[in-house]
Amino acid sequence: MSEWVDVVAENALAVGEHIVVDVDGVDVVVFKLEDGFYALEDICTHDGAEIASGEFDGDEIICPRHGARFCIRTGKVKSAPAYEDIASLAVTVEQGRIKVKDTRWD
Repeated sequence: MSEWVDVVAENALAVGEHIVVDVDGVDVVVFKLEDGFYALEDICTHDGAEIASGEFDGDEIICPRHGARFCIRTGKVKSAPAYEDIASLAVTVEQGRIKVKDTRWD
């Protein structure tokens, strides 16, 4: 059973910013959008490259290598060359701290 991993203070990220953290041995990118925090595995499903250094376009992240687009809120793929979604992780805020949990194998 996975545990919540404390990653950063809630006020450490401004809207439009992100941070890459290790959650149970997996690189995860935590984003702050206007409506809250979201976490995705930091990997493009097209070729395995990291996704965190990509550009933002609204609530989408654009892969810096080949331009695949993914929804930051859900991990859903939005455009080719990727055809598989990115894993989305659970996020909560407790006592001013952002916590992330990877429940894929629970």
